[in-house]
Order: sequence, then C-alpha cells, then structure tokens
Amino acid sequence: MTESVLVPKRQRWKRFTVLIGLLLVAAVLGWRWWGGVRVDAEAIGRRDFVKTVVASGRVQTPHRVEVASQITGEVLRVPVAEGQTVRSEQVLIELDASEQRALMRQAEVAVVQAEARQRQLVEVLLPVAEQSVRQTQASLGNLQSMLRRQQELASKGFIGDAALDETRKGVELADAQLQSSQKQRDALRTGGSDRALTVAAVAQARAAADVARARLGYTVIHAPVAGTLIGRNVEAGDVVQAGKVLMTLSPVGRTQLVAQIDEKNLRLLATGQKALASADAYPTQRFEAVLVYINPRVNAQTGAVEVKLDVPSPPSVLKQDMTVSIDIEVARRANALLVPASALEDAQGPDAQSGSVLRIEQGRAVRRPVRLGLRSAGWAEVLEGLEEGNLVVPVPAAVLSGQRVRTSVPAASAVSATSAASR
Repeated sequence: MTESVLVPKRQRWKRFTVLIGLLLVAAVLGWRWWGGVRVDAEAIGRRDFVKTVVASGRVQTPHRVEVASQITGEVLRVPVAEGQTVRSEQVLIELDASEQRALMRQAEVAVVQAEARQRQLVEVLLPVAEQSVRQTQASLGNLQSMLRRQQELASKGFIGDAALDETRKGVELADAQLQSSQKQRDALRTGGSDRALTVAAVAQARAAADVARARLGYTVIHAPVAGTLIGRNVEAGDVVQAGKVLMTLSPVGRTQLVAQIDEKNLRLLATGQKALASADAYPTQRFEAVLVYINPRVNAQTGAVEVKLDVPSPPSVLKQDMTVSIDIEVARRANALLVPASALEDAQGPDAQSGSVLRIEQGRAVRRPVRLGLRSAGWAEVLEGLEEGNLVVPVPAAVLSGQRVRTSVPAASAVSATSAASR
C-alpha cells in the first residue's frame, strides 16, 4: 500500500519539474523577444580629428653630384669605398700623372724662353737700335754739312755738278737709313710691334703653363662637396675617359622625401602641409616633414602626381633611397563629433557628404540621416543628425530599422576613436 502511494508522488514531482523548466525557457525566450537582438553598439564621442593622405616614397637629396674625370688616364688609387661619408676636397681618385708632369715641365721651359727673349729685346736689341739711330743721325749731319759746303764751292765754280750730285745722293741714303733705324727702335720700345710680340709670346707661354698645371691637377679628383658616396664605378688599373661618370655623391644638407600621390587626392594637397613619416626599416621612429613641391604634371600611365617633402631634422637612420611611409595632414578638426565608418550606410564613396545610421532610441534601432564632414582612417565627422553619447548599430549587425535591440558598448569603442582619428 505504501509503494503504490509513493509512485504517483514521484511522477507528480517530475511533471512539476518539467513544467517549471518549460516556464523558465518560455520566460527567457519571451524576454529575448521583447528585448530584441543583442548588438555591440558604438558610442558617438568627440575627439580631435585629423584627415591624412597616406603615401609611400623614398628618401632623396634635392640633387646628386656625379663625379667624372676631366682627362683620359689610368687609375692608380681609389682611397674611398661606396657608402662612405667624405668631406669636401677629400681625395676620391688618383690618376697616373707622369705624362702630365712632363707636359708641365715643357710648358715651364717655354715660359722661361719667352721671358728670356723679352729681356733680350729690352736689354740688348733696344740699346743697339738706339745706338744705330744716333750713328745714322751723325752720318746724316756730316753729309748735310758737306753738301752745303760743296754747294757753295759749286756756285763759285770750284767743283763740278757730278761731285755735287754724288754728295746729294749720300745725304738721301743717310736719311733713309735714319728713318729705317728709327722704325726699328720704335718697334722695340713699349707699344712697338716687336715689344708687343714678345709680350704676347710670354703671355701665351704662361697660359700654356696654366693649362698644363690644370691638367696635372685633374689627375687627382677631389670631392666637390661633403656627402655620402652612393655609387662607385671605378677600380685601380682602369683606364678612364674624360666625362665618364666614376662616382655618385649624395651631398650633405637638406633631405627630401619623394612620393607618388593618387591624382584623386590632388585637390586635398597644398604646399606647407605638415606630415609624419617613418622609414619602413624603422617604423617606430617617426619624424616630421613638410610638403614643399607638387608636380604640376600628372603621370598619364600611373595616374599619380609626384610630391616632395622637406625633412627639417632627419634621423640618423635615414639613408639615401630608403623606403618611407608618409601621412600628410590635409585637414584638422578640433573636438569633432565622430561616428565609425562601420555604422554608415548610403554614404556613396569615401568623400560622401551624407549617409544614414541606425541610432538606438528607446530600445529600438531607428534609421536617421546624417550630414558628414571629414572622413579618414575608418571614422567620419558628423555635422548634423547625431549627438554626443548616441549609440549606433554597426552595419554588419544586420538589424532592421524599427527592430528591438539589446546593446552592449565595447570598452575600447570610445578610446579607439582618439588613436584612429589621429592616424
């Protein structure tokens, strides 16, 4: 009798337990239905916002110096290596100078000879010419006196006309000799033709010596400026030709970054804009740069525009032709109201000025239009349509407008806006 009573009690307890479980499940399902879909909402906040144009470029100096030989010769010594930093006037290449030294000695001897001829003219030839003039003047005077006496005697009939004519011819010959000696003397004096020729000969010999001296100097090639050797195409024993580039020097001084920017961003760029850059080999060492040049020509093949940025304080790790990443700041907003791009819908293109979001209002996702400003790095500036503290539903949540939702705000949501907007 006792066993028959216990069996129904156990069955009733099991039924009660199952009923309670079903009621709990129904309550949970009902609560979930009433509360809506659970979504990770994004909080709208204010941050300083920067719009940047990102590019990849290379390190370059504004110009490079190509070092070449000015004469043909054999290389004796190359005391520098590629990649080495050199100072101004440091020896880069030495050529065989034996031929040039011989030509230099020959030119110096020619100068000595020309100067000796000039001294000979002044010290010997000019005094001799002046003495010759004096002698011919004396002879002419004697003959002229003789002619006058003979003319007196001929008038008295003491001598004949033949003797008088002979004396007259002697006077004419002496006068011609005087004029000739005077011209020779004048040519030897300062301003005369012979003196001018000797002066020109000396100048020509000295000029030839200067040329020989210069060519001798060309056998030692020096660094025109301080810098780093980024190219070396010569070795000892090579025979080099005049004008052939032997080394390439990157001068010390202003450092620039050269980058190619997509032409669609051209309207955003202006000289004077600031940028942050980092070498790909040292991504944590960021440095400042300033946009100083925008090429007026667009590359027809790539659709890119070349830009150049000055680096006021280049880090020591920066090397010629090193690859760098550049963020050019093209716009800035202080305390801007930001919405994540993942919550935007109907925003056509990266520069769209309008769109819509699903804003959570009283437990429901409600679609609201928004007017947008700057957009960059996954964030957009909201000009109208949202307020600080509003919650929006990300597009991947697949929530319909008017649908009930239950929200949870990721802890990093508000913080991530600062770092993302500053990139």
